[in-house]
Amino acid sequence: MNESTLSGWTERLHQSGLRFTAATRSVLMLFASDPGWGPSHAEVLDRLHQHGVDINRVTLYRLLDRLAACGLLERHADASGRVWRFAWIGDQPAGTLHPRFECDACHRLVALEPAKAKAREMAQTLQNALAAMGHHAERLDFTIHGTCAGCASSPP
Repeated sequence: MNESTLSGWTERLHQSGLRFTAATRSVLMLFASDPGWGPSHAEVLDRLHQHGVDINRVTLYRLLDRLAACGLLERHADASGRVWRFAWIGDQPAGTLHPRFECDACHRLVALEPAKAKAREMAQTLQNALAAMGHHAERLDFTIHGTCAGCASSPP
């Protein structure tokens, strides 16, 4: 990671009232090194332990939620609706719509870059419709679920 990237993370954390601790750095490095990774809390904890990072489960849960709140990660429910998963946002502005495909078998995330303009237009249409009804939309998760090519071609 270059110094500019680390400085950007530190600034974003500072603006949200968070500190750039060793645990925070370890978590951000995991996500930055594999932007298509869409892990649950438990999967992040397992990977940290594999890398020799000792962190309390509850502390990690709080850290992931705070990193999502400050816009470095995005939190979304998996297909079952029972588990929160996290996705890397990184240097993109907070509140940016991230259309993506998520494989329900391996939970790999694939960014749908060519669809961003259409997705933003659709999101604005939905937000306008909600506003007309007196509602205020906070965020929109735009994820298409299915089976990726790798999992579809794998023998059962």
